[in-house]
Amino acid sequence: MSSLLQLCTQFTTGATSHLPCEHPMGKRLVCPEYSKSGQEVKTYPFVNNDKLFLVCWNFTKGGSLLSTMKPSPISFCYHRPFKQGDKTQLHTHDYLELAYIVEGTFCQRILGKDITFSKGDFYLIDKNCMHQDYLLDQPATVLFFGLSNDIFDEIMVENISAKKMISFLQSALLKQKSLKQYLHFKPIGDVVSQTEACLLSLLTELNLNDAGYRFICKGLLIRIFRLLSTRYEFSLSSEQRRTMNWVMFEEISDYIKGNYATVTIGDLVNTFHFQGDYFNRLIKDRTGLTYSGYVQQIRLAAAEHLLIHSQKSIDEIIETVGYRNKGYFYKIFAEKHGTTPSMLRRNRTSRH
Repeated sequence: MSSLLQLCTQFTTGATSHLPCEHPMGKRLVCPEYSKSGQEVKTYPFVNNDKLFLVCWNFTKGGSLLSTMKPSPISFCYHRPFKQGDKTQLHTHDYLELAYIVEGTFCQRILGKDITFSKGDFYLIDKNCMHQDYLLDQPATVLFFGLSNDIFDEIMVENISAKKMISFLQSALLKQKSLKQYLHFKPIGDVVSQTEACLLSLLTELNLNDAGYRFICKGLLIRIFRLLSTRYEFSLSSEQRRTMNWVMFEEISDYIKGNYATVTIGDLVNTFHFQGDYFNRLIKDRTGLTYSGYVQQIRLAAAEHLLIHSQKSIDEIIETVGYRNKGYFYKIFAEKHGTTPSMLRRNRTSRH
């Protein structure tokens, strides 16, 4: 059992107060379907005027749902029995909901379509998105984070360093308010352990509710959204995916062109927070070249420009564009231009 799952279980089984099924708080945590056509708008609870709250659901075998909310003035657990296939009332929120599947699977009907989320998945639902939850008789643990619009905007502005990506991620990827959509995030590689370490710290802070925890929680959310935007696959239309790839390629290309003499894959990883192989795939898809081939193309173009438009010596130009091995530079230059740097300079400058 993971540390995160252990803490979630502790929240819903080791509470000091157990609320009965008819308790008013129950409707806040889970509202069974009471109308096929009606809909409910869940309002932000403003727990201690915070911008973030957590609801934890723990499904047990036999049709029981254990739930709790953090932060809370008391440690409590709400217990509700249900029948296989029961649903919550169709509803929307006036806040954003970010959910994580800690264990098992979880099903929702979102905009009339049934979606199944698996262990390790996230989903983000905008405040205008109509949905309802299926209550299934199988062990599962789900975390729901309620994010106020204020903290979401703060996180996104601080999270994305590339200027073009700020606008794109906010409007096309995450908010999508005009389309009333949701996003389904699936982990790539071994990111789950890193993500759950952040979530474990976040749950601990929400539970302790100690001095300064709001700032710590915001920092942890920034880390989580950074992982979501770089280490997870997320559901986009083909048009949105193409747009995102072009925007990202332009950002990366601009960075390489501005730092071509010294740029490394490590620099790109540190700047854009994607894994190294992502840059090779993106550049190959857009140019047909490998990363090293693309950098070489930019360096040779810069060398050609300097040969024609500057008075620098060839040795100075070779060093300026990032090469230390002069023999290698002459080799690749001749392969591209079919001549030497001095002959190209003489031929090109004589035409002007």
